[in-house]
Amino acid sequence: MFKKILFNLKERLYIFNYLGALLVITGLFMLLPLIPIFIFDEEQSLLTFILPSLFSIITGLFLQRGFPLKKPSIRGAMVITALGWIIVGVIGGIPYMIGLKKAFIDAFFESVSGFTTTGITVFEHLDSMPRCILFWRGFTQWLGGLGILSFFTAVSFRGGSIAAALFSAEGHKITVSRPAPGIFHTLLILWSIYVFFSVLSFLLFLFGGMSTFDAITHSFTCISTGGFSTHDLSLAWWEKNHVGHPFFIEYSAIAIMLAGGTNFLIHYKVLRGKLTSIFTDFEMKWYWTLTLIALFLIMFDHLVSFSRVEPLDLPDLSRIFRISLFQVSSLITSTGYLTVDINSPFFPALSKQILLALMIIGGCIGSTAGGIKAMRAGILFKLFWQELKRLIFPRRAVLPLVISGKVIEYHEIYRISALVWGWLVIVMAGAFVTAFFSDLNPWQALSGMASAMGNMGPFYFSVHKMANLNWVIKLTYIFGMLAGRLEILPLAVLAAITMRRL
Repeated sequence: MFKKILFNLKERLYIFNYLGALLVITGLFMLLPLIPIFIFDEEQSLLTFILPSLFSIITGLFLQRGFPLKKPSIRGAMVITALGWIIVGVIGGIPYMIGLKKAFIDAFFESVSGFTTTGITVFEHLDSMPRCILFWRGFTQWLGGLGILSFFTAVSFRGGSIAAALFSAEGHKITVSRPAPGIFHTLLILWSIYVFFSVLSFLLFLFGGMSTFDAITHSFTCISTGGFSTHDLSLAWWEKNHVGHPFFIEYSAIAIMLAGGTNFLIHYKVLRGKLTSIFTDFEMKWYWTLTLIALFLIMFDHLVSFSRVEPLDLPDLSRIFRISLFQVSSLITSTGYLTVDINSPFFPALSKQILLALMIIGGCIGSTAGGIKAMRAGILFKLFWQELKRLIFPRRAVLPLVISGKVIEYHEIYRISALVWGWLVIVMAGAFVTAFFSDLNPWQALSGMASAMGNMGPFYFSVHKMANLNWVIKLTYIFGMLAGRLEILPLAVLAAITMRRL
């Protein structure tokens, strides 16, 4: 047994080489906040980023030189993915410990929330924070949008089978056809589209009246569907303070959020002239249908609840439509921006339940959104409908599950069912932990873990309450954020190997 453990350990030493390369790249990116430090005269924050950057780079170079490099196995790629996200989360949280004097758990929590594009925050008083910290929070979400390791393989030119293994482990949810034959070209296309929408959102926000700094940071967190803002009021800040053109900013954010929640393969098809794919694709039909149904029901719920109180005119209807559309778009794409707090009376009981359902479903496969994904929801619905058909048709009738003209194999159905079941089990387990270690009611406890697992951001209690939750709950949410972003499997493989089961 001991010899077997030593052999397995020796065979997996190459994992440290990959982790070292990832640490070097992370350390280099940690120098970017030096730009706002010098622009906004925040020299007192220099060590906030220089120290962790040097530590990350030196440690990474040591690991690269000390351990061999070879093609990872499937299990090895899963371990690299799981450990990579955990380690980057730890390193990314050090600036919060140095610059904001935050405890390790809170710093780790905020960092993981950023890299996984969850957007749950345990930080208050954002408006008074150093700009370099706010820049780093936003940039972590931009890096995590399409995946830290996918960016790593793109910039390090580790193509071929190595890139394919890492890309599959980190984004195994992207099982549809690729926009290009080679994995390296696929990554370049995906990141090119990502950069395009980032620049577009920056220009739109700038035109809408945001400062250059706010436009940059929100361009990081909008297309990545992350939701971190530079203000405690999120995107409501511009309307509350009568700055710029708030309505233009909100509708611009809606467009970019919905783009971020869309499969990037669809964007590629649209850019190549196949405009109809944005409406005819199976998953896109579900995406738009869920969005429109949620929008209609929330508006209807609000109108029914408040029309008894006072009469509504056309401007009121326009405001209700804008707020409802914004929040539906924000949650179905897992962005988490707010213009009206989802705890507010604006959203009656039915609306709150609909928003929670959107937090569970999320956006499209192959997008930056979280949740179980619209594709899987659509497949499971068709599977249920097909089982009803079996009761009507003869027993010998062959009824394959066909999606977009392709038969879905049974092993894929089993995989989807297992992932969705695992997703729901973790949400319920996290809700139990939250309820046990806090005084939150069952509804609030469920919303907190659903938000973490779905990489959403909003929840049905205050940020102040979140910041003061028990450390056990915060660790549970950290696990949920990572499991939701990586879709469980890499963390499950890491846990199995740790317990010497694989």
